[in-house]
Parts: sequence; C-alpha cells; structure tokens
Amino acid sequence: MNLNLKLVTISLFAWGLGEGMFLLFQPLYLKELGADPVLIGGILGGMGVALALAQIPSGYLADRIGTRPLMWGSWLLASFAAWIMALANDLSMFTVGLLIYGLTGSVLAPMNAYITSARGEWSAEKALSVTSAAFHFGMVLGPLLGGFLGQQFSLKFLYTIAAIFFVVSSTLVLFIKKVEIEPTLEHEPASSIFHNKLFMRILPLSFIALFFMFFAQPLTPVFLEEVHQLGLQEIGYLGAIGSIGNVVLALSIGQLKAKTAYLISFPLVIIFGLLMAKFNHFIWFAAAYFFLGGYRLARTMLLAITRQFVKAKETGIAFGFMETTNGVATILAPPLSGLVYQYNPSLIFWIAIFGVLLSGIINVVLLPKSQTEVIT
Repeated sequence: MNLNLKLVTISLFAWGLGEGMFLLFQPLYLKELGADPVLIGGILGGMGVALALAQIPSGYLADRIGTRPLMWGSWLLASFAAWIMALANDLSMFTVGLLIYGLTGSVLAPMNAYITSARGEWSAEKALSVTSAAFHFGMVLGPLLGGFLGQQFSLKFLYTIAAIFFVVSSTLVLFIKKVEIEPTLEHEPASSIFHNKLFMRILPLSFIALFFMFFAQPLTPVFLEEVHQLGLQEIGYLGAIGSIGNVVLALSIGQLKAKTAYLISFPLVIIFGLLMAKFNHFIWFAAAYFFLGGYRLARTMLLAITRQFVKAKETGIAFGFMETTNGVATILAPPLSGLVYQYNPSLIFWIAIFGVLLSGIINVVLLPKSQTEVIT
C-alpha cells in the first residue's frame, strides 16, 4: 500500500469513527427534536436528495479537474456540516446541517476514482475493499462510543465529538498527492459513456437492488427502541456489530470476483430482514446487523463491476452515475418506509425481504457477465 492510499485509509477510519458516533442514532435524535416517523423518513429522504444531486456533477468534475480538489472540498464541507449539527438547538437548524452533510456524499465518486487510480499493483476490488474496511473499522468503534456517551450525557453531545473526528480526518486527507489516470486498456469501450450499453444496463439493476436493501434500514433503530424497548447503548452495540460485519465481509467475500461477491450480498441482506422480522432477542438482532454488511458489500462491488466496463478517463462520471443511483434509492426508501412503519412496523422488513429476493433474481439474469464483453 503506497502513502496516498495509506492517508486515505487512515482518514476514512477517522471519518467512520465520527459518522459512526451519530449515524445509527440519527432517527432517534430527530425523534427527540420532535419529528414523527413520516417526517423522519422525509428528512432522511431529503438527505438522499442532496446526495443524489451532487454525484454526477462531482464525477464529471473529477474527470476534468482531478479527484483530489473534490475530495478536499467534500472533507472540509463534512467538518462544517458536523459543526452545524453539533451546535444546532432545534430541528430546523439541525436539518440544515444534515442536508449539507448529505452533499458530502459527492466525495464518493471522486474518492473511489482516486482509490482505483492510486491502487498500484492491487486490483480495484482489493483497493476498494480495504479502504472500505478501514472506514467500517471506525464504524465499529463509533456506535460503541456513541451509545455510551449518549447514555451518559446526551445525543446532542455525540455530534460535538464527531465534529472533532471530522476535523482530524480532513487534516489527513489534505496531504494526499495527485495521481495520474490509468492508461486505457484494450478491452475498455471507445464510445461515450452515454452509449455504453453494458454500463447503462447496470444502472437500473443496481437501483432496484439498493432500493430494497436500504428500505428497512432508516427506521430499524426506531423499531428497536419502540417495539423491543432497546436502550441507546444496546443499539450502539448493534451498530458496532454491523460495522464488524461490514469489515469481515469486505475482507473475505470482497476479495472474490466482483460479480460473485455482489450476488452473494443478496442472501445476506435477506437474512437481516428475516432475523429482524421473526425474532425478538438481542442475539438475533446482532446477527441481523452482522449480515446487513451485505448492503455495503453490494455497493462496493457495484463500483468494481462498473470499473470493468468504462474507460479509465470516465471513471469519475461513471462512479457519479452509480452513486446517484444509490442516492435516488435513499431518497425514495425512507419516506415510503416511514408510511409503511406507521401502518405496521414489522412490515418494512417483509417488503425488503421480497424486494431483495426479486431484485436478486433479476440481477442474476441480466447483469453483464464479464469484462471481456464489448459494446457495439
């Protein structure tokens, strides 16, 4: 691993530690500030709007001006947003900070393009999996620390500590060096990305998969608190276990061929839904959160799959399209999940289960088979 990749990896660990402190508790804090399940879903959906709107422009700019300036901007914006959330005293101001934080999702396309360009002798799958694992190592500790501090002090206090970690993360990433774009390989298509039939086939397949994989997630902490009376520290433990699952799956299954690992993610997320819907003991919830790592695995492997079918110089905009697809899923899923939750809390998991099963079958049939396919 070269120095640039080390800096990104350590910076992502610090980011994961900061985000992990509050992400799992965010629906609970929104509820504490006065939001009901539908409004919680709407606010989180709004965060998805911010995420989606930023992705394609960010990916386009990454291919034009380079990935490093966009990474710097996103990291600094994350620190700014974290301090707004930390200092907010009402739902309105907190929501402003949350939406600004959603814009920092624009870092995903240029960051992943940077990682694949800076990977050296590593494969794209390995580089993306290892950096993702570092982020989730931080996400292991974040919920544990957040659950403890939230129980001892307040949920609001978590955002102040998280903001400090974001400042540390931003400082580290400012030291990364510019990397050259990889040369175009012979198997890469010569036509515009908009005429790239295989890539355009991947987009809708990824959308239906990520929509249903994400569907039940936003309101799961509320479900655990309201239906099963779990405390903040217990929910924090679950978040940490979920992050351990992310790391273990990224470093094991994530080392397989991208398509194989991606398809394995579907049954893993189905197991999450079944355990949440059918059982009521903490040990089963812990197992569920571990298997939810299949969702993160799917997102990472979709990027590795995408990289096989686009030119190196179009990696940024291609990843931008992929992250926009994920963003649209995160826009639509939370408010719909909120409506379903008000009708029947456990129904959100059954919808997710059958949706993931159906989308998995569709992906098996229609996903491009190998990087040797050529666009005509």
